[in-house]
Amino acid sequence: FRNDRTILSLLDADHTFLDGDLAALYGIPDVTGTAWRRVDGVRHYGRGGILTLGATLAKQSGASRTSPILRGTWVTEVLLGERVPKPPKGVPPLPETAPEGLSERELTELHARDARCSGCHARFDPFGFALEGFDAIGRRRDKDVVGRPIDAAATLPDGTRVEGHHQLATYLAGARAADFQRHVCRQLLGYALGRESQLADEPLLDELQA
Repeated sequence: FRNDRTILSLLDADHTFLDGDLAALYGIPDVTGTAWRRVDGVRHYGRGGILTLGATLAKQSGASRTSPILRGTWVTEVLLGERVPKPPKGVPPLPETAPEGLSERELTELHARDARCSGCHARFDPFGFALEGFDAIGRRRDKDVVGRPIDAAATLPDGTRVEGHHQLATYLAGARAADFQRHVCRQLLGYALGRESQLADEPLLDELQA
C-alpha cells in the first residue's frame, strides 16, 4: 500500500521479513538477533510469498503432520474466494498420525477415494499436494514421514500441472491472478462496509480491481 505495488507480490515476492529464530527455521543464513528486518533473495531458499510463510503452513496442518486438505482448502477459499462445501455426514475424520507405511499424501488420496468425497477433494487437494515440500511447522523437507522423496506434483482442477510451491505461486499470480485480485477487492470492500459484498457492489468492485 505504501509503495503502490501490485498485490500479486503477496504471492510471488522474492523477499520476506525475519528475525534470527525464524531465519533458523527457514534455513536462511546470516540473520541473527531479535530485530525483524526485510531479507531479499529468499526464493533461493524456497521462500517468498504467503504460500511459504511458516505461520500459514503451520496453521493449515495437523498437530503432528501436514494436511493437504487444510492447505488446499485455504488456497481455494482464502486466496481464490471459492467456497468449499462442508464434508457429508458420516465421513470419518483422518487420523492425526498417518498409519504406518503411509505418507500424508497417500493418506489423503486414500480418504478421497470415498465416492462421497472425491468430487470436492478434486477441487482443493491438488493445491495442498503442491505444498508437501514443507512439514507440519513449515520447515523445508525433501522426504516424507516414511522416508520417501517428497511428491509435490499435482494436477490442478483446470488441468494445469505444477510441481511444488514455486510453480503453484506462479500459477496463482498468472492464470488465476484476476480471481485472486477480485477476492482481495471483495474482502477489502466487505471490511470497509461491515457486510458481505452484494450484486449492487459489482461496478465498484470492477473499479477497485482495475
